[in-house]
Amino acid sequence: QLQLEESGGGLVQPGGSLRLSCAASGFTLDYYHIGWFRQAPGKEREGVSCISRSGGFTNYADSVKGRFTISRDNAKNTVYLQMNSLKPEDTAVYYCAADLRYYGNICLRDGVRDYWGKGTLVTVSS
Repeated sequence: QLQLEESGGGLVQPGGSLRLSCAASGFTLDYYHIGWFRQAPGKEREGVSCISRSGGFTNYADSVKGRFTISRDNAKNTVYLQMNSLKPEDTAVYYCAADLRYYGNICLRDGVRDYWGKGTLVTVSS
């Protein structure tokens, strides 16, 4: 079965850190460009960060620049999102998505992707 699975979410205090993982099973992520998206309660899903299949291109939403870092380890078939200095407004379900198509600077636009994970909940609260 071909699927993506996110992990690493949880409850963290403001200012804290979490690292999310996006692991693929049934296929290799080497050929895929990956995006992280999030959906907060009552809001539309939005792009957070993306990385090209080589890792040479990354992009971030303005709201997370300087705080979040996307990376990938193709040997482990996993993409990561390191989230530091978390704020209550970062609370959301975080999804990863994989696509063979390269979106470049528009990779943060929500839309159709080849694969989506089911999401992991991040709650930032004291």
